[in-house]
Amino acid sequence: MADAPVRPRRRLRRSLLAATTATAAALVATVLAGPGAPRADAAPATFVHPGVTVSKSQLDFTRSKVNAGAQPWKGAFDRMMASKYADLNRTPKPRAVVECGSYSNPNYGCTDEREDAIAAYTHALAWYITRDDRHARKAIELMDAWSAVIRDHTNSNAPLQTGWAGSSWPKAAEIIKYTYTGGWANSGRFATMLRTVYLPEIINGSNSNGNWELSMMEAAIGISVFLEDKTSYDKAMAKFRTRTAAYVYLASDGDLPKTVPSQNLNTREKIVKYWQGQSTFVTGLTQETCRDLTHTGYGISAISHVAETSRIQGQDLYGTDVGERLRHALGFQAKYEMGAAVPSWLCGGSLHLGLGPVTEVGYNALHNRLGHAMTNTQALTERNRPSGSNNLFVAWETLTHGDNPN
Repeated sequence: MADAPVRPRRRLRRSLLAATTATAAALVATVLAGPGAPRADAAPATFVHPGVTVSKSQLDFTRSKVNAGAQPWKGAFDRMMASKYADLNRTPKPRAVVECGSYSNPNYGCTDEREDAIAAYTHALAWYITRDDRHARKAIELMDAWSAVIRDHTNSNAPLQTGWAGSSWPKAAEIIKYTYTGGWANSGRFATMLRTVYLPEIINGSNSNGNWELSMMEAAIGISVFLEDKTSYDKAMAKFRTRTAAYVYLASDGDLPKTVPSQNLNTREKIVKYWQGQSTFVTGLTQETCRDLTHTGYGISAISHVAETSRIQGQDLYGTDVGERLRHALGFQAKYEMGAAVPSWLCGGSLHLGLGPVTEVGYNALHNRLGHAMTNTQALTERNRPSGSNNLFVAWETLTHGDNPN
């Protein structure tokens, strides 16, 4: 018992030492970077538009390739245009209150909201590539219909549902507002909807499985770009950085994965339980790998979308641990999605596959732009081309990001 009071003092000394070391490192980094250097996790001084997941230069590249009939872009475009989302006769189905339970049960407007948001983005892309005003007007019709009615999301899946739909709306809005010359009279009302209905539901994050908070932060960051809201952008980006570090394990993290402080995962037992019972941690494993690769794909996709938006906005996340985690997460999951035998130490020797169309953005950034060898990811990406939509928040990424140098 005589030693009991000593342990807290030792922990305190270690904490003070760690804090002092971290502060000193931050000061050194600031000096080396220079007073004008932007932080990788901060809002840009001036927002770039269109700038949510896809940029004008990327859109221009895509348009030129489609118009030239080049592959895989022409095939990807044809797949998009043949989908239900590109239908010019689509009728929006807005609801004042969207009620979404677990696995969308109940489903009062959940599917309609997500799919109308994807449709708005689809028509925005179709407008940009074809310059057919009908597609721009359809995108505007869909956005106007929802912004005139919706006021709330309820039930247990409300934050996730808001994140999914809220990821697609700003992508559509950015393209229309900043490239369509025919005008959008109600763009201000749409912005108000994003600020008052969507942002409050997602900006404070979630302590559920990691794909929830990652999708929510993707939406919050995209909305912040459209609103040019630096405060919300910074808050969402900080949560995103913390969650990404806690979602994908790197050996450099130590014996155990990093955690989100608010979740109080302060023992190995709690961490293992949260990681779906997985007790062996290897680089590229995610918090939901042993749940299934479908939900894992949601998290990986959101990480890639935020990294791409940040890059467009002038701050590089691919060169930070975010890019490292994304690269290894893609490679690890792709290996098993492609059919590699699952070892007994991994998820009891069995995985639920179904990663989804989520590899194009990260693969293009990390392999094509930065030159990382990504054999497994490349094989899966090429097998899935042209990628379609997961009908939640991912759509047409072979078209927009497949081998896109911009």
